[in-house]
Amino acid sequence: MFGKSEKAAELAADITDFNAIRGRSLFRDAMDRFLRNKAAMASVVVLALIIAFVVFGPLFAQYSNEEIDWTRMGDIKGMGAPSLETGHYFGLDELGRDLFARTIQATQTSLLVGLIGAGMALIVGTAWGVIAGYYGGRLDSFMMRFVDIMLAIPLTLVLILILVIAGRSFVTLFVALGAVSWLTMSRIVRGQTLTLKTREFIEAARAGGVSETGIIFRHILPNLIGVVIVYASLLVPEMILAESFISFLGLGISEPMTSLGRLIAEGAGTMNYGTLWQLLFPLFFYVTIIITMFFIGDGLRDALDPKDR
Repeated sequence: MFGKSEKAAELAADITDFNAIRGRSLFRDAMDRFLRNKAAMASVVVLALIIAFVVFGPLFAQYSNEEIDWTRMGDIKGMGAPSLETGHYFGLDELGRDLFARTIQATQTSLLVGLIGAGMALIVGTAWGVIAGYYGGRLDSFMMRFVDIMLAIPLTLVLILILVIAGRSFVTLFVALGAVSWLTMSRIVRGQTLTLKTREFIEAARAGGVSETGIIFRHILPNLIGVVIVYASLLVPEMILAESFISFLGLGISEPMTSLGRLIAEGAGTMNYGTLWQLLFPLFFYVTIIITMFFIGDGLRDALDPKDR
């Protein structure tokens, strides 16, 4: 009788210990640290609201982003001011188009540019850095000298040249941003790979007969996830900033598409005519997205930093 009770108690203790060990996993620990970061969590909520605005905003828009309200354009005195009665919640732009609908489209474009540009940089930069760092030798020298040469050229100039030669379009913009954004990522990943490939567990895997490809996918890449995620989260606002700068110069996405940078440029050009709302609304969403993404990136960096565990 007592033997069964002791075995049951031991089994319960083992289950408790297993749950405790499982609860202290690195992923769970990082998640708990991120959830305790008030600034990062507040930024996640704000960013979620902006995404909800992009997704559900068109349901409340009474005009399309290309429709011109000629009746309101004729009202010279308060031309295009924000009004709930007319359905122009953010007012009109200088051509009489609904700024609410155009802000939704611009925010969607800027978010897509940031995410897709960062995704391309993540894939290309990680692959380039891992191959160069792991195999080393002449291959590493050739690949990293290419990166050094590209970094020596002003990236904004490269971006402008690609857009001018290939033409302004959605796809060209994504390709151009991806072509110049992976360089720093590759250097970071290469440095981490050089450190990892000399560790004992890599030597043990190699001695155990694991192939080079298997070591990269099963040991190198999983240990790079923390660094890659943090840098990618900080790369999203950089992509949005780059696109906004290009659009501000008039070399970004062409009409009828628009982005926050283009709306800000249009608003800055008309603010002297008393149409300040054309600048304030897109500028609000632009600044909010940039700030929230930086706070989220800082939160991920603190959560995944092994020195703070």
